[in-house]
Amino acid sequence: MKPDSEILDRIAAELLRAASERAPDKTACPSEVARAIGGGHPDQWGPLMQPIRKVAVRLANEGRLIITRKGKTVDPNDFRGVYRIGMPRAD
Repeated sequence: MKPDSEILDRIAAELLRAASERAPDKTACPSEVARAIGGGHPDQWGPLMQPIRKVAVRLANEGRLIITRKGKTVDPNDFRGVYRIGMPRAD
């Protein structure tokens, strides 16, 4: 089942909220966003992880957040595995 635009909008808002609530140079885990939307049980939030990743990539490509892996910013179109999200630096 494809997520509808309402859930994708909510995912985007939650990703931006989670990233913006962190101190500068701190990141958030995407599973935090999944739990905020889907609930505490893995059967509820687990299926949201792929749509969250797709929305995170879109937001990163728009310059609205960054995706990090092992503490380093990565290319949103070319990364694998566990990642975190943060706000872009305002340099």
